[in-house]
Amino acid sequence: MCFFHRLCSQVNLLVNTNDGQGGDRVHCPFCRNPDSRVIDSRTADDGTAIRRRRACPECGRRFTTQETVILMVAKRSGVTEPFSRDKIVRGVQRACQGRPVNEDKLAILAQQVEETIRARGLGEVPSHEVGLAILGPLRDLDEVAYLRFASVYRGFESLADFEDEIAALRQGHRDPGTTAAEPAS
Repeated sequence: MCFFHRLCSQVNLLVNTNDGQGGDRVHCPFCRNPDSRVIDSRTADDGTAIRRRRACPECGRRFTTQETVILMVAKRSGVTEPFSRDKIVRGVQRACQGRPVNEDKLAILAQQVEETIRARGLGEVPSHEVGLAILGPLRDLDEVAYLRFASVYRGFESLADFEDEIAALRQGHRDPGTTAAEPAS
């Protein structure tokens, strides 16, 4: 059983114990009845969400809900915020300015980053790990953009830092988790 389904089972156990009647309380969008019945459940969005078809026992109308697990990112300041693919794309776009990288490739990169982070099975990840997850796919996408991003993310302070990273790129077997310079604080 994957992480998402385990988590949903845990959530359902918590939700289903709310009033002894079983089932979660989803209001009908048509008549606002506080109860609905699940007719069908399916995974959606490559297994990151569950789509449920529901029926209202009061008015008889049907509607669809989608449940997703929110991945949280803990920033250095201590603040947590929901993971956002758009934020990944915006951050990497700056590094890709003037490079032959289109929006579709950036969207795929953001999806790869999210999949890498979700595969760890944690509900909250440090922002540092998000940055590390970006480095590998970005290096494969465009080495110049990778170098730009890495220089800011890792806080390069000298020409030697750039030279070390370029040498590692030329060797082609550098692990993105190892650093020539430590990340900026």
